[in-house]
Amino acid sequence: MPYKRLFLYSLFAFILISCGISKSVHHIPDVKQYPLEIPKVTKVNDTTFSFNQNFLTKNKQQLWELYIHGNPLQLGYNNGALTQDLMQKQEGIFFSKVEGFVPSKFRQKLLRGFLKWYNRKMYLNVREDYQAELFGLSQYSSDKYNFIAPKYLRNLYLHGAHDIGHAMQDLAMVGCTSLAVWNENTEDGDLLIGRNFDFYVGDDFAKNKVVEFVEPDTGIPYMSVSWPGMIGVVSGMNKKGITVTINAGKSKIPLTAKTPISLVTREILQYAGTIEEAIAIAGKRKVFVSESILVGSAADKNAVIIEVSPKNFGVFKVQNTSQVICTNHFQSDAYKNDLKNQKHIEESHSAYRYEKLQELLQEEKKLNPEKIAAILRNRSGLKDKKIGYGNEKALNQLLAHHSVIFSPEKRLVWVSSNPYQLGEFVCYDLNEIFSDHGLQKDNLAKSGLNIATDPFVNSEEFRNYETYRQINIKVSDAIRGRGILTDDFLSRYLSLNPDFWKGYFLAGKYYFYKKEFSKAKTEFEMALTKEITTIPDKKNVEKYLHKTLKKLK
Repeated sequence: MPYKRLFLYSLFAFILISCGISKSVHHIPDVKQYPLEIPKVTKVNDTTFSFNQNFLTKNKQQLWELYIHGNPLQLGYNNGALTQDLMQKQEGIFFSKVEGFVPSKFRQKLLRGFLKWYNRKMYLNVREDYQAELFGLSQYSSDKYNFIAPKYLRNLYLHGAHDIGHAMQDLAMVGCTSLAVWNENTEDGDLLIGRNFDFYVGDDFAKNKVVEFVEPDTGIPYMSVSWPGMIGVVSGMNKKGITVTINAGKSKIPLTAKTPISLVTREILQYAGTIEEAIAIAGKRKVFVSESILVGSAADKNAVIIEVSPKNFGVFKVQNTSQVICTNHFQSDAYKNDLKNQKHIEESHSAYRYEKLQELLQEEKKLNPEKIAAILRNRSGLKDKKIGYGNEKALNQLLAHHSVIFSPEKRLVWVSSNPYQLGEFVCYDLNEIFSDHGLQKDNLAKSGLNIATDPFVNSEEFRNYETYRQINIKVSDAIRGRGILTDDFLSRYLSLNPDFWKGYFLAGKYYFYKKEFSKAKTEFEMALTKEITTIPDKKNVEKYLHKTLKKLK
């Protein structure tokens, strides 16, 4: 259905392509107002690069650490010059993933036409200083993809990629979890915030994580965690102790792209010092997806969820409690009668993860950063039920791009390292990094405060799960008629992740299309005994079982 819908939208856009896109396709921001020094990057070694006080380096946990400063145009140039190889590699990974989603060359051409039409008003909804920064960054993009769009325009599009995929196809790339606790819920009473960013565009996309430290010439210095070529913010904290994290909600499909959500949160970090200032910034921007923005504040010693969508706006503030939980559905009064949100709560895995968070917070009353990390790494279902590794009902779905823990009042942040959120959490102190004493790029982290690697990484179960993921590709290919699998192969495949429903479902589909209906029946029935992720998923298994039983009559 998503491909059919995408094809129809693309065809419609292709017909209208000459109407109203010429100006946006040829738009270039006015950058003459900004003084610029073209960066001359010094390569210290294979993992350290510098230009004046700006630098990029890779720490022992394999996180890239980027520090840049200057006016908007200079920020873009500095970022692009230092991360050029990483950025071009990331762009290649992303576009190869798109080719995997849409393999037909004809449909790719339609998709390019559609994107130009759909994004025709995006530049009108992006701040001019951010456009200047994107222009500077784009000078270091690859020429390889100029057939998709010019470099600047392509960079602008990429900053809306999360929103576009979310809005057009409801892609299951995002299933994030976040929480905030303070007062009686933490060991020292300070505000603590944790989040899993379960944005998945493939393993390669998540390899090069960037921890950015940005000192713009206007506004507040801030840090964020993302990927090369990204100036927006999905997880971050500023020098004043404002934090932002984003969680996708359920969207209607808007008619045109507006402000990418990551640029709204970037603006909050750069210009807000309180919750009210954050709400004011979010309220004046027109977005094109539904998103929850959890904002924490050292000044307010509180956290709220700003809930934005193309046609609605709400703020969820807790009463008589000192904890906020956020998954992928809305909670404010503004969305109480929203039918799409209600259906999402009923049918998706969002409510299950919300309940799991509540369960864990009941068990552990006094939290600290280490205990927050344990919650974010939790792999079990409700009441510690085994639901299989990779199940989206788990807080830790074993696909996270990153996890972050914030202590806003102390200005401390912990960033996870690979694999997923299981590697060591590296601690950074924004008081020191953004102090007047200058940066020590050889040791940005407060290593004495790091949180240890999850022991699960060294377990046989984890090795089995990683093998399961690799074999999963072969099973999916075989279902599409690209291979023959033996019973022994499928039996081993299922033994690697025995509690996960999806393995049995895929094995059942393989047998179904091979017309081995008795074996298919067994696997579909087994899948239905497991914790299936969503109501639509369960209905799909039941549909296949029903078709199988009809074949056996």
